[in-house]
Amino acid sequence: MNILKCIDESIHTKELLKKEIPKIELASNIIFKTITQGKKVLLCGNGGSASDAQHIACEFIAKLVKERRSLPAIAITTNTSLITSISNDDSFESIFSRQVEGLGVDGDVLIAISTSGTSKNIIKAVEVAKSIGIYTIGLTGARGDKLEELTDICIKVPSSSTQRIQESHILIGHIICEFVEEKI
Repeated sequence: MNILKCIDESIHTKELLKKEIPKIELASNIIFKTITQGKKVLLCGNGGSASDAQHIACEFIAKLVKERRSLPAIAITTNTSLITSISNDDSFESIFSRQVEGLGVDGDVLIAISTSGTSKNIIKAVEVAKSIGIYTIGLTGARGDKLEELTDICIKVPSSSTQRIQESHILIGHIICEFVEEKI
């Protein structure tokens, strides 16, 4: 393992990510508008992306940089009783879509995080969100074409390395939170 190589790959990926700035700015504006209209942000992902969803939701609820009111965000990755119930009684593919159906309303935003862009439970959550009138934002990697097809905005990290994609997803989440926080 070459530590310098890992750092250089991360830097290179973030340099390439600059081409996604217009999409990041659009997503930030949509989320700001959603929150100012009294709606909320739902977030989902699997594995490390579940942690990213929780991390980003935390930044909205608690704060990122400045003191301000709490902003409405829910990581639908955290209720183990609900997730295991849905998995057992229905299917793992439904763990997020059932929550979107129960918690989401027209005008909300769903941030769907999938490094591959092909996670079946993420895809199903996006489909249900769109049927309700929820604006959908995808965070994925270079090969995330399926998620890109379905979401209103898809921010694709230009990498196929899971760790570089996840590092960039947190950067994107922080940028969005900071943008919204400054405008609130």
